[in-house]
Amino acid sequence: MAHLNPADSSLRDLLLSSRRLAIVGASSNPERPSYGIARKMQHAGYEIVPVNPNEREVLGERAYASLDDVPGQVDIVVVFRRPEHTPAIAAQAVRIGAKALWLQTGIVNEEAARVAAGLVVVMDECIGVAHSRLRIPPKV
Repeated sequence: MAHLNPADSSLRDLLLSSRRLAIVGASSNPERPSYGIARKMQHAGYEIVPVNPNEREVLGERAYASLDDVPGQVDIVVVFRRPEHTPAIAAQAVRIGAKALWLQTGIVNEEAARVAAGLVVVMDECIGVAHSRLRIPPKV
């Protein structure tokens, strides 16, 4: 059975209750979508944690090589990686105790959704667009 994204009310609750986002595939290149979305979410008051072994820092935040290296609690794992990489990322998200796995626009992987059973799973939707569409107020 194909994965269905949660209802808007559930997404709203998730975004309102979350504070810390791990951005897997975050880039320091302002031309990359991951940079723009990380910046938008940072400006909305979320703490962003870049996860990319090829980066040292993104938007003033230290970058980590993998989710397993991130200290502290992560609420949402936001993924900017090709679909074939997402099952392993889903397994890491479960291992670190994240609340949700959010695969960005164009990223769909049913195996990743199965691996992340127990987490809120969103696929093929931009977290930045959802944040705006659901009119989530800035965090204070």
